[in-house]
Amino acid sequence: MKRSQSLAPFFAVMFLFNMAANFVHPVTPTIILNLQLDEAMFGLAFSAMMAFNFLFSPLWARLAGIISSKRVMLIGALGYALGQVFFGLARTEIQFLLARLFAGAFCGGSYVAFLTYTVNQSSPENRGKMITLQATLIAVSNSFGYFIGGLGGEIHPYLPVWVQVGTLACCGVLHYFLCREDHLENAPRLTPRLFIRQCNPFSALWQCRRYVTMLLGLLFLSYGLGNLGYIAFEQCFNFYLKDQFHLSSGYNGVIKAALGFLSLAANGTLCLWILRRKHSSPYLLLVMGICTAAMAGALISHGMIPFIIINVVFFAFYFVSMPLMQHKAAELGQGEGSNLVMGAFNGVKSFASIFGAALAGVMYHAHARLPFLFGLIAFGGAAAVMAALCRREKGDACHPKESSL
Repeated sequence: MKRSQSLAPFFAVMFLFNMAANFVHPVTPTIILNLQLDEAMFGLAFSAMMAFNFLFSPLWARLAGIISSKRVMLIGALGYALGQVFFGLARTEIQFLLARLFAGAFCGGSYVAFLTYTVNQSSPENRGKMITLQATLIAVSNSFGYFIGGLGGEIHPYLPVWVQVGTLACCGVLHYFLCREDHLENAPRLTPRLFIRQCNPFSALWQCRRYVTMLLGLLFLSYGLGNLGYIAFEQCFNFYLKDQFHLSSGYNGVIKAALGFLSLAANGTLCLWILRRKHSSPYLLLVMGICTAAMAGALISHGMIPFIIINVVFFAFYFVSMPLMQHKAAELGQGEGSNLVMGAFNGVKSFASIFGAALAGVMYHAHARLPFLFGLIAFGGAAAVMAALCRREKGDACHPKESSL
């Protein structure tokens, strides 16, 4: 318990860091429209950021073991802050994409180091609790960040950008001085050969293939389709409020913050209730079905109030589905290859973020409601695959031996 108590200063700075990471989101639609950039840019820029986040995350994870997590936090925060300086100075589509690529390469380092430091500094009996606490703090700080960024945007669209730059840099310095050393003793040098073998972002997906059963394969597919639909919709949500309903960044921030708190409440009640049930798959099917219906409602609604109400339902149930999916993956993937399975599970989410954001920008450029149609199809597919998983589970109840894919 004494080890976990030392995480309090780390968690406090991490909370501030993640708040700052969300300052810019409410004002990004305003900046894009004011600069008269291509409408697809909001999705393409985020896709570029997530692509480099995904590609560089294994390298940061390896470096955390060699030079310590706190040094990776410092490098990641300073690099992320510099990337946001480039974002604030960007005036063309190419400049926006380059700024997002640069920021994505470094922000991934910060979040990888947050997780490795939490694991390394927690006692074995408290490790799960600390990881859960970290995820909760990130969820709450997301909402606060949206709220503060939206209010700052009411003063000037670029105010949240420059406040973000200073806050990120300060958090990196604070983490460096407040956190303990946790590098591995006798860690090997990071040679080019070691980088290729152990820092390859596709390795977890490839290596876990022998551990993926039919049930896990169906779960991965449902999870991927759901994330693809969510990212495509979520990325255009802020832009849609600004572009179609002419809401200012302040309203945008308040709405997103309220949705974040609602989702947190749903996770603390409905999600925990489902997790206590013996079988979660039927409930996951119901949740994915509700998300599909909400996407259909968003597609046909035209008034601002009905649109927001429908999205309150959607966000609440979508965020309930995420821990349920993770718990199901851990349950089905337990055993020798559990780490590889969970790494591949996170890789599926990263792929969905990259392609979903890019598709959102392109589809919105073609028609403002096209991302909602895509979300409807994606969640409908996720629900159909989850139904197949439920049928397979019932069939395997009498035949416990299951062959790998």
